[in-house]
Order: sequence, then structure tokens, then C-alpha cells
Amino acid sequence: MNILFQNSLRLILVITMIFSVMSCGDSSEKKARDIIEKMSLEQKAQLVIGTSRGRPGRSDTVEMQETDYTRMVDSVRKYVPGAAGATAMFPEIGISSQVLADGPAGLRISPQRSDDTTRTFYCTAFPIATLLASSWDVNMIEDIGEVMGNEVLEYGVDVLLGPGMNLQRDPLCGRNFEYYSEDPLITGKMAAAMVRGVQSNGVGTSTKHFAVNNQETNRHSVNAIVSERALREIYLKGFEIAVKEGNPWTVMSSYNKVNGPYTSENHDLLTKILRDDWGFEGYVMTDWGGGSDVVKQMEAGNDLIMPGSPQQIEEIISAVNEGRLEEAIVDDNIARILKIMFKSPKYNNLGRTNSPDLEKHAEIAREAAANGMVLLKNENEALPLDKDIKTVAAFGNTSYEFISGGTGSGDVNEAYTISLIQGLTNAELEADGKLKETYETYIKEEREKRANSDDPRRFFMRGRRPVEEMELSSELVEEMAANTEIALITIGRNAGEGGDRRAEEGDFYLSEVEKDMIKNVTEAFGKQGKKTIVILNIAGVIETASWKDIPDAILCAWQPGQEGGNSVLDVLTGWINPCGKLAVSFPVSYNDCPSSDNFPGHAIESYEVDDAPDQSGFSFMRRVPWEVVYEEDIYVGYRYYSTFDKPVSYEFGYGLSYTTFEYSELETSSEDFKNEINVSVKITNTGETAGREVVQLYVSSPDGKLEKPEIELRAFGKTGLLEPGTSEVLTFSLVASDLASFDSESSTWLLEAGDYKLLVGASSEDIRAEAVFTVKQDIIAEIVSKALAPEQDINKLSKN
Repeated sequence: MNILFQNSLRLILVITMIFSVMSCGDSSEKKARDIIEKMSLEQKAQLVIGTSRGRPGRSDTVEMQETDYTRMVDSVRKYVPGAAGATAMFPEIGISSQVLADGPAGLRISPQRSDDTTRTFYCTAFPIATLLASSWDVNMIEDIGEVMGNEVLEYGVDVLLGPGMNLQRDPLCGRNFEYYSEDPLITGKMAAAMVRGVQSNGVGTSTKHFAVNNQETNRHSVNAIVSERALREIYLKGFEIAVKEGNPWTVMSSYNKVNGPYTSENHDLLTKILRDDWGFEGYVMTDWGGGSDVVKQMEAGNDLIMPGSPQQIEEIISAVNEGRLEEAIVDDNIARILKIMFKSPKYNNLGRTNSPDLEKHAEIAREAAANGMVLLKNENEALPLDKDIKTVAAFGNTSYEFISGGTGSGDVNEAYTISLIQGLTNAELEADGKLKETYETYIKEEREKRANSDDPRRFFMRGRRPVEEMELSSELVEEMAANTEIALITIGRNAGEGGDRRAEEGDFYLSEVEKDMIKNVTEAFGKQGKKTIVILNIAGVIETASWKDIPDAILCAWQPGQEGGNSVLDVLTGWINPCGKLAVSFPVSYNDCPSSDNFPGHAIESYEVDDAPDQSGFSFMRRVPWEVVYEEDIYVGYRYYSTFDKPVSYEFGYGLSYTTFEYSELETSSEDFKNEINVSVKITNTGETAGREVVQLYVSSPDGKLEKPEIELRAFGKTGLLEPGTSEVLTFSLVASDLASFDSESSTWLLEAGDYKLLVGASSEDIRAEAVFTVKQDIIAEIVSKALAPEQDINKLSKN
């Protein structure tokens, strides 16, 4: 059977499976209950606990004798080497395993297999979530999800552990690169699109980390204290949108606590909100080693414990036998797992080809990366590069060690990463050989020095931190300015799981060496009448205010995936007109951030971190009592900066283009809001280059019973490619739930009476058109569960 015919047949099977699952509803519940009746208590316990055979390195690991169960565990764990985990299988009663694999930027499995040494099993490293969100293009995100999901299917995985969608509450969170935005609407829309795209292949997703996992510092024990309103409007809203519009197969609970309980043990979060309020029908799994009490997890609605241990299986059995856990609750947990299993490729015998079209997927990743890059500065048309330019001086270590993505479970084992230097060559530009040799020698020597000095506490960052920037002699800089036609400077930053970034030089702030490099190179090239371009190859927001006036242009390339160098050159040369806009604000300094006074929290009173008792439970890492109070409440990101008139370096929604756009003919369907209002605006390309524009609709709401931020993003859209002189009309529809604020006293989404201002613009500060509509009387958009109230009054908690 040739591969084309085989793939076509598989596609037909996938489509047939999807449509059959969509119509099965009640029958899948009955089918699940029929299987559950055949299960022993031991099998039930084994199914709700992942198939890890123990946790190496811990003294309490139980050695298991060879049994049918352990042989089964060995079998399922070897099915896709490098997968994060799998569930148990009992084929004699119709239960197949589900293979679960990371991650948000692409499938993460092992590229090598001991049973097949003749080939490799690489996956595509797509751009990080922050870059994808900067595209503001939900259709593109869905396309990325579709090809990412194809790799999941072809490699035999059932559920992809992503997308990551926690809010970028603070610039220093180590996993911000896995997350989309500081805004819940963008986060939810992007995640829903990714879920739809991945799941169009008949495989599942696991939106994570639910919820309020906004830091890595003491992530296994931190208690995030957050108001009900901030939870509903800011930290849960993105998940709500993803669940309602994407219908993910699974949700992953987070490590942390929220207002007291661990999220995986929190009935309010997992049952009242996720299932009762939002209608989620899939199953919930823990993050790996999350929580501390399997009985509470089952009762809360956390159905699957990952990666699982023998002790936890025994605990479930004992709890049921001793009456501490109702077997009916375990049955409900299992029913949800089985109903997802019925959809899975493994259960439906779809097999695997192990041959996704990686070349095609790389092309899609390259285009997506270019469309999410943000042009921050472009003085005197420094970009796109003049077509006569041929020689380039590439400064900065990261020009040679380009960073495709972050570390940890958000990493991907890709076949290659295109560096900036390779991108230059592919674009038929010549990087200066002497400068290249100087940097490569320096980087090699520094890597050798650092080989055994990486911080052992930052496991995921070992070997992945960029080398400290090389100091440049004035003679070398002047030689490059004389002998090459343009300077490119790449500033690199990496980050990842297990640790947060720091508000210090060399991380959030540029080092003095980096600042001197930008200053000296720009001056030397400027004296020769030549330009200097800075490229930010970064995992998250950095400080730019102190140096951004120096270079001629700045391109924020984020971490653009394996085709990164090619994507950067696509933008620099004008092959693609930059159309990305920031989905996160760039503050003037870290101290300006609304969370800077309380991030990442503090040890709970009476304990010093080193002396605190071990609360590890069954986690992978030592836990200490820790707390963070979200004192900024709903004022996250641009909501804070706009409301309290705090200047920023680059505002939310900001981004330049090689052309210009005019906004005109703003129209609303009514001046009085009843059930819905439609808003339309005409966008015209008034420049000389074809381009796309991101259009942002903000609303300024009246203060009433509830205090409101100055502006809030309520809708957005992106034009198609507009040729010079052409136009497109974008239309947005807003209903009461899109505009309402959360009233914690009544547990309602409330749209208060008053005048509402519509602000349509190119960024949160670049408003191009305005209109007003009136809500004549209060409207209750929705009544929801009373849930997750903090035990303490946040306003009375002192800052630490």
C-alpha cells in the first residue's frame, strides 16, 4: 500500500471516527458503565493512577514484582519512547491505554528508539505561544494546531499536553513563553483555535495548567490568594473560552494551591466551575506529581493522577475498602476517562505511520513565525533591507546560537534550528567571516568553561542558558563598520520550567556589555552612514526603554521555532511584511509592573525556607509553605498601565508595518444596547506595500457598583493581505457576556447601566475611532456557582 493511499485511508477513518463520536453522547456513557461493571477494584485503582512503576531517587519507591500489571506497564510505556506518560490498559474488558505527550510548541518525544536505530523520530519545533499570540490570527493558530496534531496522530500519541494558557501576570515567570498573553480574551481565543486544530486529527489536547500557575518559584506548594472577581475575569476566563469554544478532551490541573486547597483537590475549581458552570465533559489529569491526597483528588473531580506510583494505587484501594472514598466516585472518574478513550486513535486502531511530513510542517512553522514577529522600531526606513546590501556584520552570541524555544516540557526534540547566520546565507547575504570565526571560537571556549558549572537547581536549563555576551574591541567594531554594509545585533534570552527569571542585568535588564555593544556598533556604523538592527530572540519581556532610542530598528522575534533564522530574514528582507503586535506590555522598568511588589511571594510566617517542613506528598520536588497575594487584583498588564497612567516602553497591541493603514467608517448597529451590538470599521492600506493589519476593539465601561479598568480588550480581528489602496471591512458582534464584569457578591456576570465607549485602534494607546452606546438598565448576563472565595480579605493583607 503506497504512503499516499495509506494516509488518505487514515484521514477517512479519522473523519468517520470524529463524526461518530460527536453523535454518540448517551451511548458512550452506557458503554463506559458497562465496562466499569466488569472491573475489579484493583483495576479501577490502576486506571485512575498513571503507569509509572515508581519514582527513581526517592527512598519510598516500592519495588514491584513481575506481574501481569507490571508487564502491561512496561508495554505501554515503550509504545512511544519519550512520551510523558500513559494510562493502564485491560484489553480483556475493552480498555486501551492512552499515550500522553508534551507539549505546547510541538510534540515532545524521543528522537531515538532502541528498537529502531535506522531512523530518527524528530518533531517540528513551532514558534512559542507568545509569538503565536502576537500574530492575533486565530485562523493561523488553528492551522498550526492542525499540523501539530498530525504529528501527534502519526507518531501514535493520543493526547497532546497543551496548549499552555496561564496568564502572563508577571514578566519574570519562567514559563511565560508557553503562554499566550497578559489578556484573557487573546489567551482564550488562541487556545481554543489551537485545540480545534489539534483535535481535528482525532487526537486530544490537555489545556493547562488549571489554574493560576503564574510562577515557577515554589510552584508545588505556593498558595495563590486571589479575589473571586480577578479569578473569574482574568485567570479563569481564558480557560472558560477554550473549554466552551474548543472543547478540549482533557484539562490538566496545576501544581499550586488557590485560596487554600491544591487545584487538583479543589472541588470548587474542578466541579463547580469547570463542569457545572462551563459544561466541560472530558477528564482532568494532574500535572506530573501534583497534589498531595489522592482521595481528595478523586472527590474533587481530578480523574487521573500522573505519572502515578504503586503507593497511590494501594491508597485508592485502601480508601475504598475502609470507607474513606466512595467507589461510585471512582466510577465517575473512570467513566470520564473511558468516554475520552472511545475517541482515541489507540482505541480505534488507527495505528501510526511514524512518517509525518516534517518538511511541509517546517514551511508552515516558518511562515507562522514571520507573521508573529513584532517590528518595534524602524527609523528612516531602515527596514526592509536595501536590495543592494550583500555583506552583514552579525553581532551577539545568539546570532550564532539562535534559540528556537524554551526549556522543560515546552521544549521539542527537533532535527535542527536555523540560526541567524544560516538565515543570512539562505537569503543570499554574506556574514563577515572574521567576525563569525571570532564569535564561534569565543562561544566554544565559554561553553567548555561552563560545562560543569550550571546551577543544579535549574535542571531544565542545563546547557541551555545563552553564553554571556562577548566584549567587543573598538578596533573590531570599526573594522566591521568599514568592511560590511549593515549591522545585525541579536540579544538572546532563554527561560523554562522549574525556575523564574530575575530582575537583574543579563536577564530582564540588558547587561552593560550588551548595552555597550548596541551603543558602540550603532555609533560606528552610523558614522559610515550605515544602519544597525537589533533582533530580540527572547523567551519573554525584557527592559527596552533605556536603550531603544539607539539602534535604527528593533525586531522582536521572540523564540520562533526551528526555522527561526529563515523567518527573521523573511521579515528583514521584506519577503513578509511584519504584521505582529504585542500581546503583552513592555514596561519601562520591572518596578513598574503591577505584580512587582509581591512576585513571587514569600514564605509563610513562622517558617524560613530552609527550615520549613517537607510537604512533598508524592511530588517530584521538596515543598515548603509559600504564599503569594495577588494584590493588583484585576489590574493586570495594560489594564493597570492604562488605568493608573503608568507609561510603558511599548504598549499592549503595539507593532509597526512597512505600510500604513487608515481606519474609517466606524459604525454601530444601535446606540442602545439590548441583547447584542454589532460594530464595523473599514481598514484601508494607504501605503505602498501590501500588508495586514490587526484591529483591536477596546471598551471603556462606566463605574457603577463595580470598579472598572480604563479599557479592556473585547474583540479583535486581522485583515487579509491588503494591496496598496484596497480596503476591508471588519465586523465585531458583542453580547452581554462579552461586556459584563463579575460581581462576587451575587456570583453573577453583570452588565451595568451607563454609557460605554467603543475604542477601535491599532494598539491600546493608538485609538483611531470611537463610538458610544448606552445600556439603559443593569443586565445579568449569567449566574454562576459561588466558588473559590479567599479565606482572607485580600485588601487587608500586607505587602511582603
